[in-house]
Parts: sequence; structure tokens; C-alpha cells
Amino acid sequence: MTKAGATAAPAPGRRVWVTRAQPGAAATAERLRALNFDPLVLPLLEVRPVKDSHLDLTGVGALAFTSANGVATFAARSPVRDLPAFAVGAATARAAWGAGFAQVISAEGDVGALALVIHSAGELPGAVLHAAPAEPAGDLAGALAGFGVAARAVTLYETAPADLAEAHLAEAAAADIVLLHSPKAARVLAAYLETHPAPALKALCLSPAVAAPLGGVPLRSVTAAVAPSEPALLALLPGVAAA
Repeated sequence: MTKAGATAAPAPGRRVWVTRAQPGAAATAERLRALNFDPLVLPLLEVRPVKDSHLDLTGVGALAFTSANGVATFAARSPVRDLPAFAVGAATARAAWGAGFAQVISAEGDVGALALVIHSAGELPGAVLHAAPAEPAGDLAGALAGFGVAARAVTLYETAPADLAEAHLAEAAAADIVLLHSPKAARVLAAYLETHPAPALKALCLSPAVAAPLGGVPLRSVTAAVAPSEPALLALLPGVAAA
């Protein structure tokens, strides 16, 4: 029995390394605590705005966001909130609502699903502007062009490897499970594991594309979610933790 005021040690197999950039990492950590997992928040990536990008809303009739970071960087650059905002999933939609957009439509999927939702919305009063990262997971503007929807992307932010202290890397390597939300994070992890091996670590990935950079990396297991969403990713935890 744990004494009053003492903190119980995490159950074996339930220490989860959260690698995504903030502010998403904090939200993921809260979801892990609700599932009785012990989060270790050590982002492998950090978000940086691309300050020299030209944000021109001339002729734009709607906005498309593929991440909460896209919402945040757009909101910091522009006061416009009256355009329809299309979001790739629930977390991005919540960020758009929180930023003050009056009309938000969520695709609850990936870039392909987002393109289909935008196409299905009918005729828009102008082109769709994608508030994009420097390395997008998919070509949203190209997918929309395939549907005959005018669209363009503007690069508003980039992610770069975070500078982790040696003590933090050693702590992370001792985790039971690592969550990976992007191929770039997986590539950074693979590079770190070259000098900080963690053969007992189990990797859970948002999609097969995220898992791909881990091929050949000495890990206990690598598992991809059945759908590219955090609920699908976290649904893997009980089974993987018990394995």
C-alpha cells in the first residue's frame, strides 16, 4: 500500500515516451494519464514559424489546416477568422475553434480524406489556402486539383530536431513505449537510437508511413495504427503494454 502523500511508481510496461512537438505533446500526455499510463514528455521535434513566407489571402475562399500547428501559425500571422476552415481531424478542428474560426469542418482522417471533404462541400467563393508545414505529409493542393478545386499552399512553419540533453536521452531510452506521430520524428528517433540503443522499446506509429523509417532499427516491436488518428494510435496501448 502506498503511504498518504507518496507517489506510486508507474506499473511495469506503462511508461510512454511522447515525442511529438508542443503543444500537442501536452494534450497527448493528458490522454495517456486518463488511460492510466505514465507519460514522459520529451519532444523530438520543435515547431518554428517560417517568418519570410508570404501570406496572401487574395482570392482565397477557404482555409485548410492539416495540424494544430498550422492553425496556430496562421492565427499568429493573420486576423482573418471569417473564412471556412477545413481541418484534417478533431484535434486540428478544436485548435481552429479555439483560435476563433466561426465555421470549422473536420475530415476525421488524413490528407486524402480532407481533400474529399473539401470537394464534397460544394462550390467555394475562392481558392483553398493550405497553411502548410515545410515538409507536408501529403500534397493537399495536388489532391484538390485532381477534384477540380483551386488550391495553393503557403509554408508557414517547419519542424526541426529538438536539442535533448544526454540525461534526457538516457531517460527516454528507458521508457517502455514510444509514440511517433510523423515520419520526421521517426527518422530523428532512429538517429538517436544509433548512440542510445533501446532494444526493449516498443514503437507505436500513427501510420505505416511513420513506421517506415524504423525498418532495421533494433526495437522490440514497431506497430502502426489502423487509421492515422491519435485515438487509433492510443487504442494500441493496452495490447502492446501487456505483450
